[in-house]
Amino acid sequence: MRHNILMDTVVYPGTFDPITNGHTDLVERAARMFDSVIVAVAVNPDKASAFPIETRVTLAREVLAHVDNVEVCSFDNLLVDFLRQRQAQIILRGLRAVSDFEYEFQLASMNRHLAPEIETLFLTPAEQYAYISSSLVREISSLGGDVTPFVHSKVVAALRGRMN
Repeated sequence: MRHNILMDTVVYPGTFDPITNGHTDLVERAARMFDSVIVAVAVNPDKASAFPIETRVTLAREVLAHVDNVEVCSFDNLLVDFLRQRQAQIILRGLRAVSDFEYEFQLASMNRHLAPEIETLFLTPAEQYAYISSSLVREISSLGGDVTPFVHSKVVAALRGRMN
């Protein structure tokens, strides 16, 4: 049973390189609070990605296919401009640990300066996902470790395919 608290659209931006169970947890929880969740996969030319943007979008769509009110797309412009284009006013960000807070606070403050009408909402992942990050998953996978507890089986397959 879905109880909409905010009844609006929220945008969850990130590189999702790859999407983890922690990301999925936040999307599922946001989907219970909002009418629409847009998972916005960022094109970041300054960051060397393990997967091309098309693969990251495809994986996110496959992993989140069970959530009805989620749309996955890519974006390559300023986040606040993307929100304006999509007529959204809320950014969803995940906070795993205190170490995330300073960076996320800085981003939220800058976004508020650029677009005062846009708010940032922080959610913390479920405890079992609090230590998972895409970079740790990539590192474990690249060293031959088992990442099945941290990511969807489709992501495991994509990581194995990348290794071969």
